[in-house]
Amino acid sequence: MTEQDLLFSLDIGTRTVVGIVGYHDGQKFKIQAFEVEEHKERAMYDGQVHDIELVAKAVDKVRERLEKRTGLKLKRVSIAAAGRTLKTCKVFAERDTDPSSEVDSELVSSLEIEAIQQAQKEIEELNNEDDQSYFCVGYAVVNQFLNGSVIGNLSGHKAKRAGVEVLATFLPRVVVESLYAVVARAGLEVSSLTLEPIAAMNVSIYSSLRLLNLALVDIGAGTSDIALTKDGTVFAFAMASIAGDEITEKIAEVLLLDFDQAERVKICLNNKETVKYKDIMGITFEKSSAEIIKEIDSAIRTLAKEISDKIIEYNGKAPSAVFLVGGGSQIPKLSLYVAEFLQIPAERVGVRSTDIIKDVEIKSRKLSGPEFITPIGIAVTAYLNRQKDFLHVMVNGVSVKLFNSKTLTIADSLIFVGYNPRNLIGRRGSAVSFKLNGKKETVRGESGEPAVIYLNDRIAGLDKAIANGDNIIVEPAAEGKPAEVYVRDFLGEYAEKTIYLNENPLIIKPVIVINGSESNREAPIKDGDDVSIKSLEKVLELLEYLDLSYFDTEMYINGKKAELDDIIHNGDYITYEILEKKAADSLSEVAAAANFVNVTLNGKPAVLQTNKSQCLFVDVFNNIDIDIRNVKGAIAMLLNGNKANFTDVINDGDKIELHWDEK
Repeated sequence: MTEQDLLFSLDIGTRTVVGIVGYHDGQKFKIQAFEVEEHKERAMYDGQVHDIELVAKAVDKVRERLEKRTGLKLKRVSIAAAGRTLKTCKVFAERDTDPSSEVDSELVSSLEIEAIQQAQKEIEELNNEDDQSYFCVGYAVVNQFLNGSVIGNLSGHKAKRAGVEVLATFLPRVVVESLYAVVARAGLEVSSLTLEPIAAMNVSIYSSLRLLNLALVDIGAGTSDIALTKDGTVFAFAMASIAGDEITEKIAEVLLLDFDQAERVKICLNNKETVKYKDIMGITFEKSSAEIIKEIDSAIRTLAKEISDKIIEYNGKAPSAVFLVGGGSQIPKLSLYVAEFLQIPAERVGVRSTDIIKDVEIKSRKLSGPEFITPIGIAVTAYLNRQKDFLHVMVNGVSVKLFNSKTLTIADSLIFVGYNPRNLIGRRGSAVSFKLNGKKETVRGESGEPAVIYLNDRIAGLDKAIANGDNIIVEPAAEGKPAEVYVRDFLGEYAEKTIYLNENPLIIKPVIVINGSESNREAPIKDGDDVSIKSLEKVLELLEYLDLSYFDTEMYINGKKAELDDIIHNGDYITYEILEKKAADSLSEVAAAANFVNVTLNGKPAVLQTNKSQCLFVDVFNNIDIDIRNVKGAIAMLLNGNKANFTDVINDGDKIELHWDEK
């Protein structure tokens, strides 16, 4: 067997370095040898390398011992980044959309990209990092929003505003670089890089189970790393800031032991009925495991509560089941308390040991505990992937290196290069909003053209999977043409009329006013314009147009005597005659002929005068300064609180309201 046939993997942890050498015989992955080396000093904190030289020495010792046991020179190694180094951020992205068009999958993908870029920016600002200092290793859409309200699926709906809430997880670049530096100092080359939660997932929760909403919790010494699955993928990572050391410290406090002695007592609690120990005063004790567990119960519950709260925070609810791995998973009663806090049946929280791993041959019983799930998972994941840890692709001529933690798509590459997601969706051209006879009108611009994406010279979508060496070209979306609006577009109900007045044809055109100035049918309407279009409609308006007095004129439409409120239509035959005025013999007769009516006009006392026997509503216009030909909106005419007609009779004491309604 040669070095090329073997897979060498390292789990570089906070307390120990675990090395495994194995090979695949075509049916199973067989573990040939393993070694464990403890760090002599605190060289790592919470999965992050702090002293490269010290960690490299531990790695070198593991490598040397494995080379002696296998008789082969080991040069390439598979490693994993700790889940506790991952950073997760929940963000909301929203965009105004065209309510006349349906939301499609490309718009939703564009919103997701915008949210992920926003999450990366927030994490970088929070940690005062330079641009592109994180790799996005996974994300999940928590909610979609239609006009501000949660909806199951945006696609197919029409919306004024569309939004998404995304939970995104990032791996700091410095973590990757420090692991590579450690491996290089030990004289090795990285053959593949994965994430510890993914490695543990690959051997403890198989892909067929990931359709379910599950939680995998790797409980180490300092932290508890959480991975969540649903719909066939790992969608989120989280970390509880306490783990096995919390229990060890509680034992040390209760039994008066140093940390190392307390750690040994903790290990015995799970497999011995009684435990002997000597406290710092030199006194030897023997207690039952049950008694010690009772004394540290509060610490166990605290750990379970912290883990459960983190699962709920990132999953949004209790998962269908929880699997515990890692050395801390063996803490007595921990699984029961996790089930209690999550309010799920106790049998749905279980500890995974290496005996559940399929297609892996483990000869040594020392590798049977849950603390070896992740080291074995790193080795198996390296075999399953058998590919580089990074993909190199070109995006619009720029070389991009993507962390190969999942099935990568075109969208992932655009996120990494910081491509503006708003350039993916063609925006509608600018609209024109204006007032027409006091009413707001809006004419929308033309629809834009979406971006065109090419993958190796073929048109592709954002969700298309990419491979090493792919070439991606994105032609940005084109904005639609702005709206062009003309007066003629709104002349339908204000068309010119031809009437026959005393047998003579008369063409009456609508009066067009824009922003107070007379205009014409071909004039453009701009954003914010105030447009008035008035067409002659009633007999009273025709009399005003002809400058005839309604007191002295009788008018007939198509042979029938017309009232002042009658509507004039195109093609009407209209005749009129001027009535002869009866000469008054004296001023006293003129005064006697006048009729005076006392009313309240727009809240103020007024006296209306008419020469007719009755005062009609139309007489109001002879007593106030108002030009009904200069339209400023719809005219509001009220008589005693009710809508009035021109021919309504007005009596003493009536209340009249008359004004332009410009709304």
